[in-house]
Amino acid sequence: LIDADVVCFQEVSPLSFEEDFAFMKEDLGYDGCELFKKGRFRPATFWKTRKCDLVGAPVHKDRTLLTAFRVVSKKDDATGTATAEEKKEDKNSSKEDKKWYVLNCHLQAGSQGGRRVRQIHEGMRAVFTLAKKLKEKDPKSPNLIVCGDFNGGPECGAVKYIEEGFISPDFIEDGEPVTSKLKESPLSLPLLDAMNVPEIQRKDKNPPPPTLVVPELISLLVEIDESLSEEDRKTAYENPCLSKDAKERLERIYLRYATFSSSSSEQQTTDDATTMNISDVERWLIDINGRVGRGSEFRNAAKEMGWVEPVDVEDEALSDGESKGGGGAKKEKARIVLPQDGILSLEGFVNVYESELREGKFWGIAHDLAVMGEALPDAGVFESRYDRMYCSASLHPFAVLDTVSTVPCPNKSEPSDHLPIAASFVPR
Repeated sequence: LIDADVVCFQEVSPLSFEEDFAFMKEDLGYDGCELFKKGRFRPATFWKTRKCDLVGAPVHKDRTLLTAFRVVSKKDDATGTATAEEKKEDKNSSKEDKKWYVLNCHLQAGSQGGRRVRQIHEGMRAVFTLAKKLKEKDPKSPNLIVCGDFNGGPECGAVKYIEEGFISPDFIEDGEPVTSKLKESPLSLPLLDAMNVPEIQRKDKNPPPPTLVVPELISLLVEIDESLSEEDRKTAYENPCLSKDAKERLERIYLRYATFSSSSSEQQTTDDATTMNISDVERWLIDINGRVGRGSEFRNAAKEMGWVEPVDVEDEALSDGESKGGGGAKKEKARIVLPQDGILSLEGFVNVYESELREGKFWGIAHDLAVMGEALPDAGVFESRYDRMYCSASLHPFAVLDTVSTVPCPNKSEPSDHLPIAASFVPR
């Protein structure tokens, strides 16, 4: 299990990818690699070419990365000198010649149940399309493994879709339907939870352990009226607002960064400094993100300071409903910048973190608060199984590997806030 043929990562930074993951090839022998083509934090799939050959071009969809492999025969692996005829004979006779498909997922976080469902549905359709393209005998029943960060537990619509093979408009997540119409998997059968199939018997007979073991933060960051009913509290979590304590912390932080007086053009260092100008904002962003230009805090702060996406002159001239013809090159997205004369007010500063909260970035907020000298108190541990591995009915998971932690991650033993999982499969 440790010496896996294929390894999937999520939340990989393209900026430091080569340096961060050089060990995968140099030390562990993973000489095949595909990094998702866009985004600040991306999925990446590694494989050993002596174990499996990539078949066709990888498919990049919305936060899913699909690769297809042919298992390298033992003869190829042992000698590396099999003739074309021998490879053809082995291909025709081996049950394992059926392609293996790996869908590496990092679904959207936060109150985005509908988008998570669209992402996994789009990924599954990509599997079916690729299986047809590769001329599988039955493209509705491929050897498929779907794994990654689902950013949700059993209550998540994306998990229901995978496990039941469909999802309907009556499924509610975060107070809203996750789809406006029935979405059905293109495969003939729902996928199996590889970490929880009946054949896998854990010694303690417990279900799979949580893969996300982190400090409990929701109770500290979300404003909840204790007098509310259980149902009304649920609504408060679905449409969260920062707690009074969190806002007070942000106000103290804001006042420490603000050096610009709204009543004067001169920078101040006294108590009358009440606003943050571009220099103050840059200092704050460097403290929390290492540099200016990265992170959703940067993007939201720029908008709060008055940045708006430039309107293309040609687009502005077009009437509603018209579109430009010619099929020209795709226009590049406008680069977000901090307005030179912009001011980030206290309200705008808090709004930045309200946006982080709505996107489910609880741990990002906690990180920023700690960096800025307002670390949250210990409120216990939050546990959930966000990281999952599924397989098609044509595969049999005969062994799995759990990683367990009883203390919040990351820590000295676990470098990530997500715990790794692994499984071994054979065709049925």
